[in-house]
Amino acid sequence: MISANDSKGSDFIRDIILDDIRTNKWGGRVVTRFPPEPNGHLHIGHAKSMCLNFGVAEETGGECHLRFDDTNPTKEEEEYVTSIKEDVRWLGWDWGAHLHYASDYFEALYEFAIDLIQKGKAYVDDLNQEQIREGRGTLTEPGKESPHRNRPVGENLDLFRRMRACEFEEGARVLRAKIDMGSPNLNMRDPVLYRVLKATHHRTGDAWCIYPMYDFAHGQSDSIEEVTHSLCTMEFEDHRPLYDWILNGLEIHHPQQIEFARLNLTYTVLSKRKLLHLVEDGYVSGWDDPRMPTLSGLRRRGYSPESIKTFCDRIGVAKRQTAVEVALLEHCVREDLNQRARRAMAVLHPLKVVIDNFPEGQVEELEAVNNPEDPAMGTHKVPFSRELYIESDDFREDPPGKFFRLAPGREVRLRYGYFITCAGFDKDESTGEVVTVHCTYDPETKGGQAPDGRKVRGTIHWVSAAHALEAEVRLYDNLFTVERPDEVEDYRTVLNPESLTVLTSCRVESSLVDAAPGQHYQFERVGYFCVDSSDSRPGALVFNRTATLRDSWAKIEGGGGKQA
Repeated sequence: MISANDSKGSDFIRDIILDDIRTNKWGGRVVTRFPPEPNGHLHIGHAKSMCLNFGVAEETGGECHLRFDDTNPTKEEEEYVTSIKEDVRWLGWDWGAHLHYASDYFEALYEFAIDLIQKGKAYVDDLNQEQIREGRGTLTEPGKESPHRNRPVGENLDLFRRMRACEFEEGARVLRAKIDMGSPNLNMRDPVLYRVLKATHHRTGDAWCIYPMYDFAHGQSDSIEEVTHSLCTMEFEDHRPLYDWILNGLEIHHPQQIEFARLNLTYTVLSKRKLLHLVEDGYVSGWDDPRMPTLSGLRRRGYSPESIKTFCDRIGVAKRQTAVEVALLEHCVREDLNQRARRAMAVLHPLKVVIDNFPEGQVEELEAVNNPEDPAMGTHKVPFSRELYIESDDFREDPPGKFFRLAPGREVRLRYGYFITCAGFDKDESTGEVVTVHCTYDPETKGGQAPDGRKVRGTIHWVSAAHALEAEVRLYDNLFTVERPDEVEDYRTVLNPESLTVLTSCRVESSLVDAAPGQHYQFERVGYFCVDSSDSRPGALVFNRTATLRDSWAKIEGGGGKQA
């Protein structure tokens, strides 16, 4: 836990919070909040914010609230609320008794608006959305005051109460803050605080037909919950003067808003609007499609919460916007799964091998290591028989240079098994394709060691043909073909047509017969995989590739990595 005696935090936000603890600015309290909108699933960018808000609260003995910003009923659904709770819990965070909704405060927010009207700081405007936008001005030209800006307080109160009573149609009237139409900050040019929206809310039903804008609900919700540090991404920096203006005008508890850089990830889009389009237009199978950067998608693909937390820790917290290479995220999951994933053998492109001198009908039980990184995980048995499957790429009729796997006359080691030598092969007469490889084995080399000390340069994996389980394997790649799809005019034009490859004739070792959804494996020499949580079932196994074994990030700057 960070204490007030610590000399320094690990980033500028933690430095600020530590200084506040030392000076007793908030009576020693630290209260943060994670405020997602329930209009989609959380993604990897939300994980960064989640880890920051919940993390600093945990480190300082404070509290972090989970608060749903549910102020737009046209886009929000209870399904999203459920998924967000699941994602927060899955990542290992606990909001305890502090589960809140902006809709909990609708009555209080309404009264805050009344207070601003009574103080002459807000007015009801009859201009429509387009007229308000036109009158806002530009970065170089001041805005134009609404003809309704100087309505008497009593008239504004009457109109606003009638707005609440649903007397007006959508777009007919709004409540605006009365600030400064000449402000260099466009957010201060009489922003809209309330609008008429005749939509059924997922929690309050039809009790309300006016709803607060985010900029009005945000600060006051923070104040009601007595948040001390309101941590936001950098796009809210220009909104901070409005956050402060409203709270000062209401003369209520005033948290400190601090901005940090949002996460940008190469080969990825993190706009919920764009992600929703991908789902609705059928480019992906759903929010939990393993190609999606959503937490539900990453979970289904096989990412562990520990790997995502490690990733968020390594990218750090700063004010400068950067694009983080997706290779770092992949590196974090490899690093984690290398320690926890059980090893198993799987053949994705099967080629039959017949060991001609192995007795027909005989089966041996060989011992395979569960995880060389963790001896406590022990071993398991794999059956060995006369007919095996190997990867088709592990055999070449006419091998190229530096090919050390199976070829005519060449001896290789079978993982956990014996030395075998290729004695010949059979071809399909119509296609010329090799369909069976014939080998002999040396019974003195059990366990992969030759008593005469001879060495072989190649080791290949395999499964027993008679015992192996059929499985479907899904190979995932980046969803986009360019590093910065957000910079392309239409991001959908750079979707990767090879982002998903489905293999339906794979074979996995028999020990995976009871593999449970979400369980992780390293398929030896192939990659990291997990059992699909939606489509896999006993007798019809489906595995998703989480990551390949090749780690490009570890090679960047000697393994130190970089940000793009």
